[in-house]
Amino acid sequence: MSNLTNDVWVFIEQRDGRPAEVSFELLSKGRKLADSMSSLLKAVVIGDDVQTIAADTFRFGADEAVVVSHPQLKHYRTIPYSRILNSLVEERMPRIVLFGASVIGRDLAPRIASHTKSGLTADCTNLKVSDISYLGKEYKNLLLQIRPAFGGNIIATIITPDVHTQMATVREGVMEMHPLSHPHDVKITEVAYQPDGLDDLVTIVEQHRVESKVNLKSAPIIVAGGYGLGTRENFKLIHELAHVLGAEVGGSRAAVDAGFISHERQVGQTGVTVRPKLYFAIGISGAIQHRAGMQESKKIIAINTDADAPIFDVAHYGIVGDAADVIPKFIEAYKSKLK
Repeated sequence: MSNLTNDVWVFIEQRDGRPAEVSFELLSKGRKLADSMSSLLKAVVIGDDVQTIAADTFRFGADEAVVVSHPQLKHYRTIPYSRILNSLVEERMPRIVLFGASVIGRDLAPRIASHTKSGLTADCTNLKVSDISYLGKEYKNLLLQIRPAFGGNIIATIITPDVHTQMATVREGVMEMHPLSHPHDVKITEVAYQPDGLDDLVTIVEQHRVESKVNLKSAPIIVAGGYGLGTRENFKLIHELAHVLGAEVGGSRAAVDAGFISHERQVGQTGVTVRPKLYFAIGISGAIQHRAGMQESKKIIAINTDADAPIFDVAHYGIVGDAADVIPKFIEAYKSKLK
């Protein structure tokens, strides 16, 4: 097909005129992917009066912003948003389309992939572009969609060689956001909104949204506990150490499943991805999913009774011991330093 391109697209998610951080993180990653293919990076912005958001995408590497703006599009609704994006993808045939693995991204991405018969991998932890030899055929510019699989026992590299457009969703915080010192000139392409009778099958009557009071992403120090602590009572030691350090409290999925800590404080593939200056991993074995969410921390201190725990493979400092013995000593040492 003559209209095939090597363009990289990033869907820019916005709520009430505020762009989602994950979209700018994906622009920074998309810039690298586009450069590796000598292609263009395009931001796709759908909403009402979103030109300011579109202009902001150039700070993170966009070559062009494709904007569909209309009062009917002010709030995200599945039918009109998917219809518009399906039309754009079919018409312009990008090579790669990236979405945040948010509530909106997870609703939208599979609908676009299904309609356009594109490949899609969810919750990727890394993305690369490479030429691949597969089943005796050569494929250029394949997107390597990398994520834990089979319960975290392996890191899988997924490819979709039989389709032109390749799609992926990525969680917030997985990719680093890098504003450019010399962004490209703003180039906004307006696409007219064409109403459709199906758009109003679902209407928004009221919206109620509560912002999370937990912000692990921006915490400089995180003390995280795992199932290895054994009981909710022992998990209180995590809170005590965090209080002394002025840190946020986090936990592994196993700790969340055991009821030691709330889901909003979960670190890992199915939780939050963090990059603090200091990360304590206490009673956490270090499954692939958890490491995917914290291994970019500047300094990692691991405490575990199992000397062979995988967490020690990424830790800068490892302590083999019982947290019930080690944590009080940490607390005492820090308190004495603060006197």
